[in-house]
Amino acid sequence: MAQLDVTSNYLIAPDPDAPRLTRKVTGKDHNGDAIDINVVEERPLTIYLNSQEIVTAMTIGDYPEYLALGFLRNQGMLADGDDVTAVQFDEELDVVVVRTASKTTFEDKLKKKTRTSGCAVGTVFGDMMEGLDGVTLPDAPLRTSWLYALSHQINRTPSLYLDAGAIHGTVLCQQDRPLVYMEDVGRHNAVDKIAGWMLSENVAAADKILYTTGRLTSEMVIKTALMGIPILVSRSGFTAWGVEIAQQIGLTLIGRMKGKRFICLSGETRLIRDADQDQIPDEPQKSARKGAL
Repeated sequence: MAQLDVTSNYLIAPDPDAPRLTRKVTGKDHNGDAIDINVVEERPLTIYLNSQEIVTAMTIGDYPEYLALGFLRNQGMLADGDDVTAVQFDEELDVVVVRTASKTTFEDKLKKKTRTSGCAVGTVFGDMMEGLDGVTLPDAPLRTSWLYALSHQINRTPSLYLDAGAIHGTVLCQQDRPLVYMEDVGRHNAVDKIAGWMLSENVAAADKILYTTGRLTSEMVIKTALMGIPILVSRSGFTAWGVEIAQQIGLTLIGRMKGKRFICLSGETRLIRDADQDQIPDEPQKSARKGAL
């Protein structure tokens, strides 16, 4: 009953019981005893922009249309004025075709690129950096009471991460409410799915918060800024380049968010410290996830 109460707050929540996302595998534990565990699936998804093959990404396979839209948008291949007429997914071929009313400026100059599930390097990174030139992030407030409420809800949400591990989660939030929770083997995929959902549903970004379970890298900062979201939060730590870019563009960057503790390395002026620290419990030590890798 508690799990239903948590997931009912979301517009989209993880579905750890979905049959195509994990596979049961039998192995031996440290004592030599047989053990059955769930492991996350990986499958290739090829993204086309009209007739041009753009990239093949390794993904868990859910929300392929959102992933394709978000990837193209975050890479600058879909501009604000581009009229998307169709997003077509072929499940047998694992192909998504995004169609626009007219040819885009990227189709002739792009060659095929392959993106793996590795988390360090994105695709067409130079084009993403160029897209930051005109980015101005809104001066949205961030109450610490919202941060604590979000952390409490998200960390208790049933997910593939808790069930099987080896996966990243990203959550789109508004004030103290988590809205859309996406997971994937690469954190860039999880962010792209959220970007695709926002584009598809015409959702405004100015008052949103992006929460991630992964590291706050340069790629995560850039993608968040290109989506127009002014605040990025993580349970994990920072990279120096991620912090530097966040400071340059005025993005609020908060990491190591556990219990009542967090560290803000950029955009601290947005913070409104309204939470009573004495009322915020320390995060308890968690036992190992059952069946997780």
